[in-house]
Amino acid sequence: MMNVFIKKQALVTRESFQSTENICLEGGMILWIDLLHPTSAEVSYIAKTYMLDIPTKEEREEIEQSARYWEDSTSITINTYFLMRNAGLELHNQTVTFILYKGILFTIRYNEFKVFDEIQQRVLASPKNFEDGFDLIAKIFEVRIEKDADLLESAGRETSDLRKNVVFNEKNLDHDDILAKLSSLQELNMGLRDSLFDKRRAITALLKSDKIDIDVKKNLTIVLKDINSLVEFTTVNMNVLDNIQSLFTSQINVEQNKIIKVFTVATMAMMPPTLIGTIYGMNFKYMPELDWEFGYPLAIVVMIISTILPVIYFKKKGWL
Repeated sequence: MMNVFIKKQALVTRESFQSTENICLEGGMILWIDLLHPTSAEVSYIAKTYMLDIPTKEEREEIEQSARYWEDSTSITINTYFLMRNAGLELHNQTVTFILYKGILFTIRYNEFKVFDEIQQRVLASPKNFEDGFDLIAKIFEVRIEKDADLLESAGRETSDLRKNVVFNEKNLDHDDILAKLSSLQELNMGLRDSLFDKRRAITALLKSDKIDIDVKKNLTIVLKDINSLVEFTTVNMNVLDNIQSLFTSQINVEQNKIIKVFTVATMAMMPPTLIGTIYGMNFKYMPELDWEFGYPLAIVVMIISTILPVIYFKKKGWL
C-alpha cells in the first residue's frame, strides 16, 4: 500500500494506492510517500520513477554504519530500528527505511507503527508546519523518542515494583513469576537501548549533512539530547535490574541454606535415637536389657530425650 501526501498551496491531501496502476502524482508538491507492506512492483515503481537505489531486505538488516546511513549528491538513505510488539506481545526491533530525495520523504516499512499514523494526522491537520521531507523526518524522530521515553518510564516503575517484591514480597510472587518479569524487563531495556543507539547514530550522521536547513538541525539537536538522556536512563535501569538479580539470587541462596540447615539439624537430632534403636534391634541372644520389665519404655524415653537435647542445644547456639 502506498500513501502519498501532496501539498497544494496551504493544504495537504492524502491519496492511497493499492497498486501501481493508474498512479497520478500531479497537481501539487509531493511531500511524503509512505510505503506500508510494499510489493516488489511498488518498490520498483518508486525506484524507477525517482532513480533511487532502494535497499533490499538483507541490506536493511545489516548493522555496519555504511548500511544504516549513506548519502549521495541527491539523496539520503537511513535504516533505523523502531521498537514494536509482535502478535505475542513481545517487544523487538524492526527496521524502517527513510529516503530523502529533493525534499521528498520516502518511508518503507513492513509493520504498522502508531507514530506514523500520528504524524499523518498532524500533516493533514497542520500542513504549514511541514515544508518538506526534512521537517517530516525530524518530527517522526521526535514523536518516536517521546514514545520510547514513555516506555522507559513505565519500565522504570515496573523495575521499582519488582525490587520491592523481591525485597519485601509485597505481592507474594513466586520465583517463576519474578524470573519471568525480570527477563521481560531486561529484554525491554536492551531492545530500547539498541533502538536508541541506532537512532542516535542516524541523527548524528544526518546533522552533518549540508542538505538540511538550520531549523531542522536545531530540532534534531534537541532530539539527540533527549536520546542521550534516555540512553543514560536505560543504563541506570539495567544496573538496577542487575542489582535485583543479585538480590534475588542471594535470597534463593539464603532460603536454600535455611532448608539445608533444617535438614542437617534434623539429621543430627535423629542420630542418637537411631543409634539406640539400632543397638536394641540387634538379634543377639544374650542382651540383658531384653529381660527388663521396663526395658522397652525406657528405651523409648531415652530415644525421645536424645532427640530433644540436640534440638535444645542447636536453638541455644542460634542454628535454628
